[in-house]
Amino acid sequence: MSQQLWGGRFSGATDALMRKFNDSIFFDIRLWEADLDGSMAYAKALARASVLTEEEADIIQDGLDEIRAEFSQRRFELKSGDEDIHSAVERRLGELIGDLAGKLHTGRSRNDQVATDTRLWLKRKLVVLREQLDTLQGVIVSQAITHLNVIMPGYTHLQQAQPVRFSHWLLSYAWMFQRDKERLDDLTHRVDVLPLGSGALSGNPFKIDRVFLA
Repeated sequence: MSQQLWGGRFSGATDALMRKFNDSIFFDIRLWEADLDGSMAYAKALARASVLTEEEADIIQDGLDEIRAEFSQRRFELKSGDEDIHSAVERRLGELIGDLAGKLHTGRSRNDQVATDTRLWLKRKLVVLREQLDTLQGVIVSQAITHLNVIMPGYTHLQQAQPVRFSHWLLSYAWMFQRDKERLDDLTHRVDVLPLGSGALSGNPFKIDRVFLA
């Protein structure tokens, strides 16, 4: 019987080449913080739905805190069989707290877990990118003020056309970046949707409070 999470219908072991091709851990490891945040929230929601006791939820969250510390301090060790960040965290949590770790996945699909992690990661990266654009615009404006009266040739059709202010040319890029920021704002709104608690196909049967999750 296949030991992969998705291999229930297969009777034989997965070929090593297929495992290597299918593993995503080497690029989705960047989702570790989002994965832990999603699991922390889901543990609280399971306790709220009486699937976990408060004591069990506390034990799970303590284990997740330890994993967070291991990642933050670059002590987390990947092992053979960690095909993605989700299975790596799940495996490590089991090592830390035993069989209770399995209850964290009650009613939670890998599908909504992946979607939630990706959206959380994107939301944070969008904030960083917008802040970087703010900084870049500030530098451009500062340079435009410093070089307010510097004249440069303006070009049309690769030919010098007329004299223009260097500061105006710089500020044209500041406005381009302003439009980029508006696009990022729109994207942030679109990303800010919670898949967690939706299940794989037709919802979650454990009365998970998705408003509480959000």
